[in-house]
Amino acid sequence: MNARFKTIILSALSSVLAFSAVTYNSCNPDKCKSIRCAYGGVCKDGNCLCQSGYEGNQCETVIRNKFLGVWSVFESSTMTGQPRNYTVNIAEGDNITDVRIRNFYNILTKDVYAIVKGDSLVINRQSIDGRTVIGYGYLDPDKHYTEHGKLIVRYAVTIDSSQAIDDFGLYPSIGGTESLWNK
Repeated sequence: MNARFKTIILSALSSVLAFSAVTYNSCNPDKCKSIRCAYGGVCKDGNCLCQSGYEGNQCETVIRNKFLGVWSVFESSTMTGQPRNYTVNIAEGDNITDVRIRNFYNILTKDVYAIVKGDSLVINRQSIDGRTVIGYGYLDPDKHYTEHGKLIVRYAVTIDSSQAIDDFGLYPSIGGTESLWNK
């Protein structure tokens, strides 16, 4: 009788535990059940964790797209002291976080490459047309019309043959002012 009683108690306990587990899980719904994350994003606790190069509630936005297009550049050169106005075109690069800047510095014949990180651009040191370019930029979006805004760029161009530096706010000791790009 003892063995039979133990079997009944064990069966009753198993049933209570199974019922408790089902009840507990039904009270805690899957927060990711109705969430779809784009571009390889993964849902965790009801929020999308995006792959590099994407953002948004469902990873639906390609980060670099906000930089693409034609920008009007307004800047003053530390070498000449003269104000300059010209346009650059930012196009997609090879990777999802890369962009190419055409007509950078209004002199360079080859593209300058930059990496997008959130609302910022990083221009790693690169040699183009006998000059070395380095810098960074960040977006200052218009609060009312999001398609327009400013891109503040701080960079320097070193003339390789003379080592003279034309600074646009990258090196404060030189006294250059940042370059302002408008879209």
